[in-house]
Amino acid sequence: MTEDLTLQMQKLEEENKKLKKRAEEAEGENTIIKGIGNNSPEMRALQAKVKEAEEINKLHQELNGRLQTKLTEVEEDNKKLSGQISDYIKKHENMIRKAGLQ
Repeated sequence: MTEDLTLQMQKLEEENKKLKKRAEEAEGENTIIKGIGNNSPEMRALQAKVKEAEEINKLHQELNGRLQTKLTEVEEDNKKLSGQISDYIKKHENMIRKAGLQ
């Protein structure tokens, strides 16, 4: 019976060694894959595209800000002109009516 237990322990120790070796190999491969993935040409190309997209986004935001400023100016000018036209019409209302009736 002790021989059976000894034999079983030896088998378990061998299996344990194999599993440890597999785990170490898997960890090593995982480290290599991570290193290659971050430094691969594909990853560098993607990182360059992301940087380019961020620069484009910044330029678009600046342009949008300038356009918004211009729009605000145009809206203010439009309100002023509308007010001037209303004032002109009120001031010359009688003359405009008379001109229209004749």
